[in-house]
Amino acid sequence: MITVNRIRIFLYILLWLFSAVLLGLTAARIHYTLHIPLGDPLNGGADFYDPIVAELLASAALTLLWAPWVIHVIARTSEYGWVSTFAGETVVLFILFVMWLVGAAKATSFWGDLSWCHQFKPCRILTVLVAFSWMGFILIFTLLLTSLMFAIANRAFRQQLHGRYDPRASGYGPTMTQRRV
Repeated sequence: MITVNRIRIFLYILLWLFSAVLLGLTAARIHYTLHIPLGDPLNGGADFYDPIVAELLASAALTLLWAPWVIHVIARTSEYGWVSTFAGETVVLFILFVMWLVGAAKATSFWGDLSWCHQFKPCRILTVLVAFSWMGFILIFTLLLTSLMFAIANRAFRQQLHGRYDPRASGYGPTMTQRRV
């Protein structure tokens, strides 16, 4: 049976994969620009780095840390205080949302149309980097909307993000009490 939590876990797994790919692409770009080969006309042959690529690298690295932690919290019904509530997830997803949006938009403004240089590996890397930055942004936006809709519909912003927030069954909330029959 498909549940909201299974959908969220699937989306977080996809986000982790996209972040890993973006991390590799940004690392390849930074390595290339900091070690320009002899005879390469880029930047007159002088080493440099693109600040937006460093921002995308940081966004991907933070997402690589966040996604497995959320998967753990949802799958294992673990509770770690405020950060493992829907409000905490919303705040972190919003921060990642802004970071990925800025990175994807700025990268697109720099390298939006590189069809003229697809015969060169650095151009192909930049094209794929822009594509994965937008795909990661779309996934974060989808996760943010899904979590917000679930939290609003269930009035659960202060409840644990695993979605099983019966106070009698929670190890984080009040202690379990015996029910009267």
